[in-house]
Amino acid sequence: MMQHARTYRLALLSLVLLGSSLAATSAHAETLICPDLSKAAQIQPCPTDEELRYTYMGFCGDNARLYGRDVLTCASFENYKAEKNYALWETADGAFSGYLSCNLGADTIKASKALKMSVERKNNLTRLICNYENDQRMVHRTKANCTVEQADCSTGECRARCD
Repeated sequence: MMQHARTYRLALLSLVLLGSSLAATSAHAETLICPDLSKAAQIQPCPTDEELRYTYMGFCGDNARLYGRDVLTCASFENYKAEKNYALWETADGAFSGYLSCNLGADTIKASKALKMSVERKNNLTRLICNYENDQRMVHRTKANCTVEQADCSTGECRARCD
């Protein structure tokens, strides 16, 4: 009789532990949506024309061979500025960040609407990517596995679940 009670307690304990581990796993799941850029903030200042000219000379000048010689970007300073004139932006909670164009005004960036959400996984890092109007993107980086549940933002909030 004592043996059956012990077996019963062990079985019950196993079920309790299994249930709590499943609850803990689902408790760690997080649903993420593409953030509203109107609430994002510019963290880093835009580079000055002087800074851009200096980096243009390094990237497109004598050392260009070290960077693989990007012919289109280096065709003119205006092309270079269009490709390299970016500053770091971040959401209020810091969950998403991205280098957004300084060639657009802050009002234009903040008015840009989310278009699409996608996910990329490389080694142990997952990048949850939100693409916006005006060719802007914000990225959430995590070690969790994420699955996009709603990729098209035009029909509502695009969202992903990260476990």
